[in-house]
Amino acid sequence: MEEFNFQQLFDEITEHLLNDDTPSEYLNQLSKEPNFKEYPLNLLLKLKHTEQSKKHHPEGNVWNHTMLVVDEAAKVREKSKDAKAFMWAALLHDIGKPDTTRMRKGRITAYEHDKVGAEICDKFLREFTKEEEFIKKVCALVKYHMHMLYILKGLPFGNLKNLLKDVDIKEMALLSFCDRMGRTGADIDKEEVNYRRYLEILEDAKDKAMQKI
Repeated sequence: MEEFNFQQLFDEITEHLLNDDTPSEYLNQLSKEPNFKEYPLNLLLKLKHTEQSKKHHPEGNVWNHTMLVVDEAAKVREKSKDAKAFMWAALLHDIGKPDTTRMRKGRITAYEHDKVGAEICDKFLREFTKEEEFIKKVCALVKYHMHMLYILKGLPFGNLKNLLKDVDIKEMALLSFCDRMGRTGADIDKEEVNYRRYLEILEDAKDKAMQKI
């Protein structure tokens, strides 16, 4: 098999993420290439073989969900302060699911896929680039992408203090909104309300944290 140029491929993927109306078209085509079966691209290929709860993800496997999220992110990337990091985070946000997905009592779960995903994301991106600040931003967004659910539902899995320290709250809320919208049958009105509530909570928490400094 002919070896691929990591930097060239990274630049090509980035170009499509930043410029295509529906980056999923390019990504789906890329996933059919022989190199997609080799490390590190095979970490994305695993998404195609990782099923999800049909209740929460009627679109099917993690790859299908990810493609929907990437396309949703493309619709709002002009709102991002760093579209490159934002779009890569959309692509890699669930990269931890293949390693954490389990069947528990008849239910498909992927506990801590956000934390595991951040670690895998770091290793993945370092195969392509040495841009430390970029890698840091993407991994942080991946690490905290589930916090909208944790915070709005009062679940004990989040770490709001570290979130406020590690990520831009507007970027975080925007990615979480795209994650929620990247599902078949997503209710845009409901998700927009949740997005605004989440952002308000983050902004309020950020203000209180700043007042203590």
